[in-house]
Amino acid sequence: MLKKYIPVIFISLLISYVIFVYLFEKNTINISKTVHVNEQVNLNESPKNTPAEMTETGLTGSVKNYQKVTLAPQFTLKNMNGTAVNLSDFKGKIVILNFWATWCPPCREEMPDMQRFYEKNKENGIEIVAVNLTNLDNGVQAIESFIQDYGLTFPILLDKDGVVGSMYEILTIPTSFIIDTDGGVFQKIVGPMNEQMMNEIVSSIKGG
Repeated sequence: MLKKYIPVIFISLLISYVIFVYLFEKNTINISKTVHVNEQVNLNESPKNTPAEMTETGLTGSVKNYQKVTLAPQFTLKNMNGTAVNLSDFKGKIVILNFWATWCPPCREEMPDMQRFYEKNKENGIEIVAVNLTNLDNGVQAIESFIQDYGLTFPILLDKDGVVGSMYEILTIPTSFIIDTDGGVFQKIVGPMNEQMMNEIVSSIKGG
């Protein structure tokens, strides 16, 4: 009698598995190519107000041959002036979406290169959007001082409750997502980028 129901049970389990996989992938940022650069700060090991511990990794990817696999999750955050900014506001531009904190040594290493790159490319349909993980940082005043010290002029957004960082599954910083003019993610960069690397990324996207 039991043998009669085995095919039905098997089919039911198979359908359940397919539905589970679909829902899991739908809610995951599926980046097929992730590049790890030099050093990053593990957020689980480096709480705010304590010196950051840097972990070394090798270069495991290339900054060329990008493949768009998903749309960047949309969000709205306030900038330093309290104005709400949505990621969709930058549609039509190539966006470097960067996650950072003031106490993070690799973030401090990366920022001067980002500012130089921004100054040279902001009129060419390219934007840098830097999301500060404010819930893990040392307060808005520390962020304001950091911006002044480094002379940053690109948009700085405040993730005060950590929702956007969680949405993008940020585990180490700096982490950047390269987003194309249609809002599609081409690549995830874990670790600090330099100006040359940013130029190569943008050239590859424009050439693709």
